[in-house]
Amino acid sequence: MKLETTYMGLTLKNPIIAGASPLTASSDSIKRLEDAGVAAIVLHSIFEEQINHESHEIDHFLFKGGESYAEAVGYFPDMELSNLESEHYLEEINTLKSSLSIPLIASLNGVSRGGWIEYAGKLQEAGADGLELNITYIPTDIEVDGSMVEKLYLEALEAVLETVSIPVSIKMNAVFSSPANMAKQFSDKGAKGLVLFDRPVQVDVDLEALTAVQTIRPSSAAELSESLRWSAILYKKVAASLCASTGVHTHEDILKAIMSGADTVQMVSALMKYGESYVDRVLNDLSTWMEEKEYDSIAQMKGSISLHHTANPAAYERANYMRILTEYRY
Repeated sequence: MKLETTYMGLTLKNPIIAGASPLTASSDSIKRLEDAGVAAIVLHSIFEEQINHESHEIDHFLFKGGESYAEAVGYFPDMELSNLESEHYLEEINTLKSSLSIPLIASLNGVSRGGWIEYAGKLQEAGADGLELNITYIPTDIEVDGSMVEKLYLEALEAVLETVSIPVSIKMNAVFSSPANMAKQFSDKGAKGLVLFDRPVQVDVDLEALTAVQTIRPSSAAELSESLRWSAILYKKVAASLCASTGVHTHEDILKAIMSGADTVQMVSALMKYGESYVDRVLNDLSTWMEEKEYDSIAQMKGSISLHHTANPAAYERANYMRILTEYRY
């Protein structure tokens, strides 16, 4: 059974990547993930504020904590930041590369065009095989239009690509007015991978303290829908590799993602819930299903239910939308 795939030009032994999380912040759990069978590791994120050694003014209600996401359990934006963190991150990469036999992808999280971008070059020098760029920006200024936000993302990507030669992926969000066009622009600019999608923290209100709070909830398989939709739409439409993220919990989720057009998947919440050894179970279930259905390889099924064979994906989606609404009954 051939589970091999490629991502950003990297050859992976199977489609499962351990996404950035507390599990990829510990060398012991990273080693257990490798032993369980993951094909690559995305190291926990290093944040712009940890690199620039300064706290930025962040809007209290919507943007405070907006640079955090599901991996950031225990991360607090008000914490005292030290320049030791950015140096320690480089040391982590250097140490891990000497013991890992699978690709190690660094994760860089920021929003401005500041000095943190130059840090990308240090990540490459430390030995990272690739770089995942997570530009988490919530425009709270009502005067900022969509084109300005898109420009910010594209300029940050361009600046990073000028600094490194290792492959760079963008962890996208699904709220762009035209995700497909943004994906094309990222790919055309030189992004080698698109991660669909990031998972920002959620805003809630503490009715006792009468204040806004940030909450983190594990994903569920029910949240896989958007990743499947855009993998199917983007398959063969962009040069960049596609990685389905958010809602990947079982071998069935992986199969759906690959058939939709993804090259790989990232798992986080399921691994946090069941532990590193869960990867081995998922891989066994994946191989069993493929054998039963007489699939010889991942490549054989990739994109098999994508929109690649229709000339007008928008019309295809519209037809399904109409059918679902007209046929739905309580």
